[in-house]
Amino acid sequence: MTNQTDTPIERERSPERTAENDAPQSDAAAMYAVLAECWREPSHRLVEAVEAGALEPVFGDLGPVDLGELRTEHTRLFIGPAGPPCPPYESVYRDRDDPDELGPVKGPATMAVTRWYREFGVRPAQDHSDLPDHLATELEFAAYLAEEGFDERLEQFREEHLRAWTDEFTRRVEDETSEQLYASLAATTREVVG
Repeated sequence: MTNQTDTPIERERSPERTAENDAPQSDAAAMYAVLAECWREPSHRLVEAVEAGALEPVFGDLGPVDLGELRTEHTRLFIGPAGPPCPPYESVYRDRDDPDELGPVKGPATMAVTRWYREFGVRPAQDHSDLPDHLATELEFAAYLAEEGFDERLEQFREEHLRAWTDEFTRRVEDETSEQLYASLAATTREVVG
């Protein structure tokens, strides 16, 4: 969603900018971008940020973190091997028939969020293999909307997408995780999206 090359979203075209929305990246955009990065697979960059205290203003003291342990917990919570307890995809929570069961991926919610991206001329980067309704991708899009000054559209996107499922998702993460980083990440995401 941004001009950064290491994000999974790239612009196809740049929307028209006005003096009103040409301001530097807002605090809201920065917050969404940080949350998005933290929901991706843990990296050395994330561990370095935690160890340097760069994330303390967002999450408080997370204590020591270990990249191997974070990756193991990330895999257990969000990937599997057999039905992860906290799939990070909007469609799983919104496109289900039974409220007690998780739904399929790539449902109508996935298509709806994809239409939002197309409308603003953004698309997943070619090397990004995750689905468009992954929480990190949706948060990156929210960062893009905030950065570009599309405040009314950001609120609409939050209402139509992020608020419709992240409360349940983040509560699942808090119930399942043993890692302070993920518990804090879930609580902060719920607060920011809420």
